[in-house]
Amino acid sequence: MAFDDLRGFLEALESRGELLRVRREVSAELEIAEFADRMVKRGGPALLFEKVAGSGFPVVINLFGSRERMAMALGVSHLDEAAAELESLLRLRLGGSLLDKLKAMSVMAKAASFPPKDVSGGPCRDVVLEGDDVDLDVLPILRCWPKDAGRFITAPCVFTRSPDGEANCGVYRMQVLGRNATAMHWHVHHDGARHFEAWRAAGKPMPAAAAVGVAPEVFYSATAPVPPGIDEMLMAGFLRKKPVEMVRCITSDLRVPASAEFVLEGFVAPNETCIEGPFGDHTGFYSPPGKYPVFRVKAITHRRDAIWQAMVVGKPPMEDTFLGKATERLFLPMVRLVLPEIKDICFPEFGTFHNCVFVSIGKRYPHHARKTMHGIWGMGQLCLCKMIVIVDGDVNVHNTDDVLFHLAANVDPARDIEIVRGPCDVLDHACGYSCAGAKIGFDATRKWKEEGYTAEWPEETRMPEDVRKAVSEKLKAMGLDRFA
Repeated sequence: MAFDDLRGFLEALESRGELLRVRREVSAELEIAEFADRMVKRGGPALLFEKVAGSGFPVVINLFGSRERMAMALGVSHLDEAAAELESLLRLRLGGSLLDKLKAMSVMAKAASFPPKDVSGGPCRDVVLEGDDVDLDVLPILRCWPKDAGRFITAPCVFTRSPDGEANCGVYRMQVLGRNATAMHWHVHHDGARHFEAWRAAGKPMPAAAAVGVAPEVFYSATAPVPPGIDEMLMAGFLRKKPVEMVRCITSDLRVPASAEFVLEGFVAPNETCIEGPFGDHTGFYSPPGKYPVFRVKAITHRRDAIWQAMVVGKPPMEDTFLGKATERLFLPMVRLVLPEIKDICFPEFGTFHNCVFVSIGKRYPHHARKTMHGIWGMGQLCLCKMIVIVDGDVNVHNTDDVLFHLAANVDPARDIEIVRGPCDVLDHACGYSCAGAKIGFDATRKWKEEGYTAEWPEETRMPEDVRKAVSEKLKAMGLDRFA
């Protein structure tokens, strides 16, 4: 089921008991964030705050804060369904050569049948504010953590284009600097930053627009690590099985979703910067102040009775945890195109996605695990993974205890550890915010003689499947189903 807009998703959530309306007045200063933090960590529903102090607009948060809601957002009963569909498409479109496989991402984009569709207008234009009427202070923008530098727009889909026309949409936080200005926090590894550098090199301001409150497939696609050159709205169209309707901005040639609740239009000047942060980040720590570009807001458009979408990040699990899990599932088929030995992959919650990844492989030759490590470090934003644990294909990478059992049992520190240097995530405080540092890989697979293991590798203790099945049936007959 595709959702035409945010409101359609909210209606579906409410019909399933997955949306709680909060009718008491709340503050956007810390209170909404505390509500959201408690709900996501205790398995609670999405929240719609109908009365926010100091603003006439309601706030929705925790939309994606469970596996069930994340799957629902993408129109599937389980995230692996969407991954299987993408894998089928890739297999249908690819030939057998290595070159064909390396071109898989582009093939997927060209094969997609639902490119974004230009329309002449849309609900996002119900109200148009320009000039002196632009005032970010009337919006219910959150301050999430006590030491945050101010109020932050936390769920904007930021649309940019490179000077040569390449489109991009990413979710970059925006600290409010005044009634018509924000910081634009994009990391050096992000496509938005790459676009900005191209405009700055040309000495020209870069048009930008931030859509807040969009259809769930659109928002997810803006968070996904789509390869450069592929429009995120194409990804959204593939997921929802119909085009995303896009309308031209009133201050630039940029296109934004016509059904968005809010659109902030403006530009990023080539040489204007500000100190942004600190900000309570998805790592569970405050990211320190840093120098970032300034976004000047020239116009605000919004729907009648518009709803503000927000998100709070922090120590996992948080709402972004489940967006990341969707990426883990959906992008596994594309990772396998280059590294077909991979059976499964898991980004455990405690690793906040860039700190740790568990990978199971079908090992075929000596040091295959090391080859896989370096392959992962050579793929897009996976280059930022600080710790990689490689296990055999019969290990469940989604069972942390099982992975750690094999890590502790199978690794000889002198033989099975690979340490390299390279780019690191901007938010990795352990490397000193230099965006560069050391990364480590652990080969926790069974070792072969060709890898320096001269003894006979021991066999794990496992009960035969027929015995397990027989005992399960007897436990059920005894009324002990929970042990079956």
